[in-house]
Formats: sequence, structure tokens, C-alpha cells
Amino acid sequence: MIPLSDSIRAHRTPWVTYVLLALNIGIYALTAVFGLVDYDQVIQTYGLIPFRVMRSFDAEAVTDLISSLFLHGSLLHLGGNMLYLWIFGDNVEDALGHMGYLIFYLIGGLLASAAHVLVNPTSMLPTIGASGAIAAVLGAYLVLYPASQVRTLIPLGFFVRIALLPAALVLGLWFVLQLFEGFLAVGANADVGGVAIWAHVGGFVIGALLARFIVPSRSRKRG
Repeated sequence: MIPLSDSIRAHRTPWVTYVLLALNIGIYALTAVFGLVDYDQVIQTYGLIPFRVMRSFDAEAVTDLISSLFLHGSLLHLGGNMLYLWIFGDNVEDALGHMGYLIFYLIGGLLASAAHVLVNPTSMLPTIGASGAIAAVLGAYLVLYPASQVRTLIPLGFFVRIALLPAALVLGLWFVLQLFEGFLAVGANADVGGVAIWAHVGGFVIGALLARFIVPSRSRKRG
């Protein structure tokens, strides 16, 4: 299932979401697409390498936890992450406010990255991508807008169908799939294919918990 849009209109311009989209797209364009730098070296330097973080948890390690959120491995990787950020980020920003949302995004991404490190502390494979932070956004969205609807593209063999589905179903299935893949990966390699599944799981849970504690229940939208 591929989300296309949601039923909740934001009441304020989501400037932080726009800036995050621009930063992620701009960094990928300037580094990977136009080749202004050695992108493999950028990933090795600014990507998240769990072993390096566990060996020496210092300012550089914290920098890696954050910088890795703004690097992507391919156009598909970037596009998928930005699609979810575009659809769900504006509403979470609407609920938390611009500065609150920015702090939430960075803390969610940092803690999601930390979850990946804790599950796979000896990995030397660089992990990159905004998906941990965006997973936190998804978790928060589910708590804040549990009754919203998501316009979703559903592939059915050679055909596709567009349906309006409950956000709880779309995001719930996404989380269950991540959890299932995470448990499968534990038995082999926690970052199989360079995908930090437990950053997704951790980010989603962290985002949901933060939203539940930060936003009063009376302020949460039911539809």
C-alpha cells in the first residue's frame, strides 16, 4: 500500500516540514546526483556506524546520529521517505507547533538511530536515511489523528486500486510489517540490506509515546 494523501487539513503552513523536505532533497541532489563530492566517502563519514558510536560515544557520535538522517542511498529511498513526510508531517507540525515539531523530529530521529545501535552494536555497515525520524512522525500521527482517513494506492497484480482507508489500518499495518521484519532480522543481521528496521520500530513507538505525553488528550483530533 502506498499512501497518497490524508483527510486532515493543516491549519498553519508547515514551514518546518517544507524545510526538512528541501534539505533532504537538496543534500541528495548536491552530493549523489550532481557528484560534487565523493558520496561513498560522505556516507562513510556522516552515516551512522553502530560500532563507531559504541566504541566512542562523543560529540562526533552524536553528530553521526543526526547527520545520517539527512542522507539517502537512492532516489527510491529518498522518494519513499519524503512521500510519508509530505503526507503526515504537516499535521503533526500543526499539532506540535513549528519549534516543537522540529525538536520532536530531531529527538525522534536521534532515539530511533539509538535503537538501531543498541540492537546491532557491532555493525560496521553505515546506515542512512530519515526513516527513523519519519517513523516517529507516523507514530505521533496515529496518536493525534486516530480517526483520519488515508487515500491509498493498492497494487492488485497488474491492476491498482485507490481506496480511502483508516489511518489506524494503514499505519498499523506498516508498523506490524516493520516489527515482523525486525524479528526476522534479529536472527540473521539487524541491518539486512542496509535497512535499520529497529530504527523504524523504535521511532514509531517513541513518536507515539511523545505525542501522547506532549499533547493533551482533549487536543487530539478524532477525524
